[in-house]
Amino acid sequence: MALAWKSHLARRQRNAPTVISTFAGAGGSSLGYSMAGFRELLAVEWNPKAADTFHKLFPRVPLHVGDISKLTVKKVLMLSGLEPGELDVLDGSPPCQGFSMAGKRNLIDARNGLFLEYVRLVKGLKPKAFVMENVSGLVKGKMCLIFAEMLRELKACGYDVSARLMNAMYFDVPQSRERTIIIGVRKDLKRRASHPRPQSQPRCVRDAIAGCRVEPVGALSKTYAHYWDRIVPGGSLADVKERLNGKRSHFSDLVKLHPFKPARTMMSTATTHGFATFVHWSEPRPITLAEAKRLASFPDEAEFPDKYGVAWAQMGNSVPPLFMRAIALHLRTHVLAANAKYPSNGQRAHEG
Repeated sequence: MALAWKSHLARRQRNAPTVISTFAGAGGSSLGYSMAGFRELLAVEWNPKAADTFHKLFPRVPLHVGDISKLTVKKVLMLSGLEPGELDVLDGSPPCQGFSMAGKRNLIDARNGLFLEYVRLVKGLKPKAFVMENVSGLVKGKMCLIFAEMLRELKACGYDVSARLMNAMYFDVPQSRERTIIIGVRKDLKRRASHPRPQSQPRCVRDAIAGCRVEPVGALSKTYAHYWDRIVPGGSLADVKERLNGKRSHFSDLVKLHPFKPARTMMSTATTHGFATFVHWSEPRPITLAEAKRLASFPDEAEFPDKYGVAWAQMGNSVPPLFMRAIALHLRTHVLAANAKYPSNGQRAHEG
């Protein structure tokens, strides 16, 4: 992580590949691109609190705070100083609540249509490549209808498109986080869209948070504290309730970390008592924000809001920076480099 952070801080070369980030959030994806040597020309985010966190990480990156549906292609080109076709990568993670396996999956959730705003920008900006991230539930069950529509829309923009389920834990992130990654490459470049192969063995929680400072974050509520010692490492309060009552309960928001395994997926919401979804395996306490940053693969230096629930939500909504760094480096090497070559067909999935 220290080397990646150093790469983020390094001065950009004039010929560095360029990226524009939509649905930028707190800057997880942007940090990944920056660690891969990209130069970000513009970020778009509607949530002011997330935008504030982004600005702390990227004080020099122009930031448009507002509704993406009201952001015209003309204004994007003006803010970035580009002409159509000049941008290297357009990145975006449209809100995924309507697709998520963690909630009520709803085909007509209004948020599901935000990907069309992303497609509109792809059509207008004509980037050399695009990366679109979403939850794994997008390609499962009834949501496959929306997934198929997404691929049709993206291919119709003139791109070779590949989609794959990828897990961040194979890219130096100490968290099992499976996501759908859709990559497109403009057809005139005559290079196929592809994904990076797994690059690491899963990292365990204990090693990831070793040496992390433990600032006071408050105690567990009486209810959670009562059941803490009954939760096995890697298990949840819902497991305990099911054993006791014979049925699954709504107490699914408290998970005891397993020290020798990656963390479960960080959700975007804190627990009902305002603390982390995760509690420590040997101490009856929530994990700290410093520990949460390690599990989300943010550097220790990254600044998040002091309010626990807000900071947790921003990390839970973010693409882990080291995960996106691997994707960005793959694009830089296999698509944007002058000597880039076609990958083997074995690297492709859901090809277009």
